[in-house]
Amino acid sequence: MPSERSILLVDGQSFYASVEKAAHPEYRDKPVAVADPERRSGIILAACPLAKAQGVTTASRVFEAKALCKDLVIIKPRMQRYITYSLLITEIFETFTPLVEPYSIDEQFLDVTGSLGLFGSAEEIAVQIQHKVKLATGVWSRVGIGPTKVLAKTATDNFAKKQPSGIYRLDHSDIEKDLWPLPVHKMFMVASRMTRRFTMWGLDTIGHIARMELPMFKKQMRRMMGKQSDIQAEYYWQTARGIDPSPVVASISAPLKSVSHGKTLRASLYTRREDIEVVLLELCIEVCRRARRLGVQGRVISLGMGETDGKRGNRFNRQLTLLHPTSLTHELSAAVLRLFEEYWQGMPVTHIMIALNQLSSDQVQQLDLFEDRYKTFELEKTTDAIKDRFGDMAIMRASSLLDAGVARERAGQIGGHFK
Repeated sequence: MPSERSILLVDGQSFYASVEKAAHPEYRDKPVAVADPERRSGIILAACPLAKAQGVTTASRVFEAKALCKDLVIIKPRMQRYITYSLLITEIFETFTPLVEPYSIDEQFLDVTGSLGLFGSAEEIAVQIQHKVKLATGVWSRVGIGPTKVLAKTATDNFAKKQPSGIYRLDHSDIEKDLWPLPVHKMFMVASRMTRRFTMWGLDTIGHIARMELPMFKKQMRRMMGKQSDIQAEYYWQTARGIDPSPVVASISAPLKSVSHGKTLRASLYTRREDIEVVLLELCIEVCRRARRLGVQGRVISLGMGETDGKRGNRFNRQLTLLHPTSLTHELSAAVLRLFEEYWQGMPVTHIMIALNQLSSDQVQQLDLFEDRYKTFELEKTTDAIKDRFGDMAIMRASSLLDAGVARERAGQIGGHFK
């Protein structure tokens, strides 16, 4: 058994675009991007290497991408297919090791330390993974290898993507040569805001942080971010040195604290109370459905909302505690409408978030002298089962058929994108 762990971070190259090119062989030699072609101001979710070579980048606008790449093929996203492919890739990884931890839909950590005797070195395992994933899905994978998760991730993002083989190993012995010369924004979990703070203090490279003594770096961080920054300082200092004791775990579970659902809206369309109330009811329906699926109910209701008239803006997040926990739509919607009536300032609404908090099991239902709550609960569970079998549009409130309703549109989406 090796003295250090062997951890892989496997990343699917241009994942959405690669899946689509595999499904459309006629586009093999064409630049392809994934986005809604009917929305000129929509964003590019993924672009294949041919498109990237012509300047098309993720998050650029559709009209900008078309201006840069005249022959760009834009394909509408199919999120359910991407999720299915991601799960298939996970199954492939699990043939090498049970320690597979998804990091995102197209990135997963693998701890292959205990598999080296069966499948060869970490590099040999990486090659086998590349070929199996390519054969099964058409997606080419880049693999970073390291003794820690942070080094494996760094190896993938900064080095493996530039290698013809798509594989790169970053060990502790290579940190000073390979990692430390990188600009500070290349460090894991350092975004634009922290980059500005580091460069303001002359910490332009990862090595500038790594070479400092920890007490001195903490002192520097306190000057930048205040007295409560010691934990954050230690995290960045350890990351710069490739220190990461966190294990690769096959599943991550934590006690569920809330069930929520939100929607971003076009303010110009949601100016009237009756239109906003339609969306509030739809979100309440979805929150309660999720809660029942998870077997929970909540006693604390929260409503978050943003509103603006173009000149003024207002945001609020308010809570209301019920007499007993609920996952019933009419009880949640009544509480949400009370909060809406009290705190909405009358401006067009830009986003809404509704949540059930202070959760408990729904196996115990509070009885009511004037209402058969259990019968209502069972009726809503039956409605859930019909939707699960026949689709979200099998049963809908009549209000969702109004122009203000968003449920019909969301029925064809996953995470705000087309299925």
